[in-house]
Amino acid sequence: MSSSEVTRDGLEGVRPGREARTWSKGRAARRPQAHDHPGGSYYGRPIINPPVWQELDIAGYLFLGGLAGGSSILASAASSTARPSLARRSGLCASAAITVSLVALIHDLGRPARFLNMLRVFKPSSPMSVGVWLLSAYTPLAYAGSASDLLRRAPRTGRVAGAGAAVLGAGVCSYTAALIADTAVPAWHEGHRELPFLFAGSAASAAGGFALLAAPLTETGLAARFAVLGTVGELVAEHRMERRLGVVAETLHDGKAGKRLKLAKALSVAGVAVTVAAGRRHRGAAAAGGAMLVAASALTRFGLFAAGMASAQDPRYTVEPQRARRAAAGSAAAARGRPA
Repeated sequence: MSSSEVTRDGLEGVRPGREARTWSKGRAARRPQAHDHPGGSYYGRPIINPPVWQELDIAGYLFLGGLAGGSSILASAASSTARPSLARRSGLCASAAITVSLVALIHDLGRPARFLNMLRVFKPSSPMSVGVWLLSAYTPLAYAGSASDLLRRAPRTGRVAGAGAAVLGAGVCSYTAALIADTAVPAWHEGHRELPFLFAGSAASAAGGFALLAAPLTETGLAARFAVLGTVGELVAEHRMERRLGVVAETLHDGKAGKRLKLAKALSVAGVAVTVAAGRRHRGAAAAGGAMLVAASALTRFGLFAAGMASAQDPRYTVEPQRARRAAAGSAAAARGRPA
């Protein structure tokens, strides 16, 4: 712009629009390209839309579903090994947890009709469709098993219902991993191999931890073994997932997700240590270890939820794994002597 004097009629001695340039000499103007911006997207904006799920509803649904499924498995095992108090309290935990889990899911969906509408068809290729049918079959069995045990009526029917809930409970523990991994969210999709094992281990840890809190000390041996086994499986699966995620694993260590997952690991290790060292002899130690394991499982689900949302917001976590896969495919093709 020139140094002409500004008047009420505009710049003195300058015709409107004369100094507006769309190009400079020797260099034509161009549109911004993806490689001009960090992360490989235009203006660094997200490439995918993150899910519109509410954290409290969906992360709570993930945790409570796992707690319910794991508690049904533990209740059935306790019933088969003559641990009536452990079986009763784990069964009641399963019924209560699946109830609150369904309420959280329906609250996020907006109205119950949306849940019921998904029962009109069964689509094996859809984790959501399979999950809805799984929950619809599991929930009545869990209710029947715990009601029979609580009311002391129809014990044989109650045992059969409890066994059925235990079988389906294994799916309830892990199908939510397939549900979130089936999205385009990088931290979840890239971890699809390990997430089912991580969720199953976390569910066993939570169920065993609750039983350590609620059951009498004389019957907590089975719960302690269940909790320790689940915690070890969870930590191993999480470690393997972190190694395989590559750059996307940053979302598991940064921000809100990193704080939650770090605290979850610390509580898991402490809970197992307390349970193994003194959980069989001291009621307070068993309760403390159980509480830490339940809290660790909840923090793991909420941490993974936050990591997924963070990975969807940053385009780098979408672009860089794609580039890495393309480079790997090109290298493999070159090794075979074929064009990529």
